[in-house]
Amino acid sequence: MKASKFTDAQKAFILKQGEDGMTVAEICRKAGISQATYHNWKKKYGGMGTDQLKELKRLQKENEHLRKAVSDLTLDKLILAEAAKGNF
Repeated sequence: MKASKFTDAQKAFILKQGEDGMTVAEICRKAGISQATYHNWKKKYGGMGTDQLKELKRLQKENEHLRKAVSDLTLDKLILAEAAKGNF
């Protein structure tokens, strides 16, 4: 997945402009993003502040790390179970 060139603070600022009454077309033109990107951000981050966005990103990274750890441990368990049976 391609990393965003916008920081969490910039995303929050762009979304805040929409909440303040600026049109989506004008916001997107000034920010250099598509309307689809704006709406995706709004759906994902709508109503969040900068601190909340940072916390969400941190939790997403932690969740990804934990999922990988569980996956690795599950694979190790399956390998050990097969080795215990003698089917290797």
